[in-house]
Amino acid sequence: MSRGPGVRLCLHWLVDLSDAHLADAVADLRLGLRGAGVEEAPGARDAHAVLVWRDTPPGPALVDRLARLGVPVVLAGPTLAADPDGAWTGHTGLVTGPVTPAHDVRVRAGRDAGGMAARLVDHRHGTGAHLGEHVHVHDRVLRVEQVDDDVAVLLTAAVGLAVHPVASRRGPVLAWLLGGTPTGVASPTARRLLLLALHELVAATGRPASAPRTPVRAALLGYGAIGHEHAAAFREVTGLGLELVCDRNPERLAAAREVSPGLRTTTDAAAAVEDPDVDLVVVSTPPDTHAEWALRAVRAGKHVVVEKPFAIRTEEADAVLAAADEAGVLAVVYQNRRWDPDYLAVARAVRSGRLGEVFHVEAFVGGFGHPCNLWHSDVDASGGAFYDWGAHVIDQLLDLFPAPVAHVSATTHKRRWFDVTNADHSRVLVHFADGAEAEFTHSDLAAALKPRWYVLGTAGALVGSWRVERVVSRNAVGTLEEDVLAPADSPPVLDLHDADGSVTRLATPSAPPHPFHRELADHLLLGLPMSVTGATSRRVLAVMEAASASAADGGRPVVPR
Repeated sequence: MSRGPGVRLCLHWLVDLSDAHLADAVADLRLGLRGAGVEEAPGARDAHAVLVWRDTPPGPALVDRLARLGVPVVLAGPTLAADPDGAWTGHTGLVTGPVTPAHDVRVRAGRDAGGMAARLVDHRHGTGAHLGEHVHVHDRVLRVEQVDDDVAVLLTAAVGLAVHPVASRRGPVLAWLLGGTPTGVASPTARRLLLLALHELVAATGRPASAPRTPVRAALLGYGAIGHEHAAAFREVTGLGLELVCDRNPERLAAAREVSPGLRTTTDAAAAVEDPDVDLVVVSTPPDTHAEWALRAVRAGKHVVVEKPFAIRTEEADAVLAAADEAGVLAVVYQNRRWDPDYLAVARAVRSGRLGEVFHVEAFVGGFGHPCNLWHSDVDASGGAFYDWGAHVIDQLLDLFPAPVAHVSATTHKRRWFDVTNADHSRVLVHFADGAEAEFTHSDLAAALKPRWYVLGTAGALVGSWRVERVVSRNAVGTLEEDVLAPADSPPVLDLHDADGSVTRLATPSAPPHPFHRELADHLLLGLPMSVTGATSRRVLAVMEAASASAADGGRPVVPR
């Protein structure tokens, strides 16, 4: 795990909450912020800011003491709602009114959001779902009846046709009106916005916290099929930038420059890793070289993102993680299918409890056809059949089951495609310590497809059925042309089967824009945790390694390292 972004905000907390649930949520927030590198000062004068979270009237003594400190002050959560006499009004420039009931609050950038506006969006809606970019926080909104002219409005929320500030700053005082409910405090979105607002506050008041240079400048080591995806993300995610692309193929370098004008390119991988203008290296080389280049990057003091799989052997991943920890940099794997729409829907159904206790999951990817003749199908370069699609699907399965893995058993078949060295058909069964089990099958010999998902729980089941989609167009002479997509190119249809025999078709949520890269930026710049970590991808690698050992020994159960 990296030591975080170098962001070192230091806060002094004044918490006085009669609502025990809200107090517990604020305590958890403090723990989360400490995990993000935010320190706590024992005294107010030693802090970048004093953060006040109260649901009781302040009293004139407290207001006077904070006003005389000469330190920025944050009035958070219900603090202003609990000020019926308006003791804070002269400091915030806000005249407040009643509080709404808790609801789904759509938070939008205010007129003075500045750089916060570009960091706001964390999800995507279907076409026409809402107007304007926003994020969601389940919370109450304190209505603001008057805003003085010298107040900087950072974030807003609408109640009816009126727009109310939910984050505003007047001089050294930040009014943070979110966090009046436990759910509002616990919201990851609200936590992210609070950190952005805190940095804006201390920077605007001349007390900037230490922070890394922005944007975080990346080098892509290899510009293959995934290259355009990374390039778009580094262009579009605020806080990240693409500095350099390295590839031995001049045509690929030309393709990179075409989509990223002004981009530097090179064929010298060693120079790219050592480049002083690079902060982060994306290792997108064949898997048997992942560990080598990741180690070189972290030893050069660079953060590193490795394409899946992490490596071929667990000891290689351990060496990368140990070196990254020693250097204080991030090492993580690009597990982009953690955000596949069908997986998001499956995970939501499992974690909501709608299926009861889930004890058995089967996942399948494949079809009948010749595998590619690239390194993906070469056992020495790729690691074998379990390391390609397995790196994606096993990551999803392990994310569903947090229990320790007891053992792994696996089998493979080599029966038809003899011009490639990977297995034609592979199956791995993961047994967990709590008795649950998960199976993944990948096949290039499946003339009939199994469901993408088959999930059993004590209260129901979920089936994900492949669908065949066609892109219809006209050819040059005007007659019909159809491009039939591979099943894996379309999200499956998900049906939830209840114990009473009823069947519910589940919606698949839209994937958020560049979710991995947005989390990457938030981690490196704000210290926020990532969904994918080096440790979780090391766990995936251990299962793939055990599956390969089991298959080589006739399916004998193997305990992952």
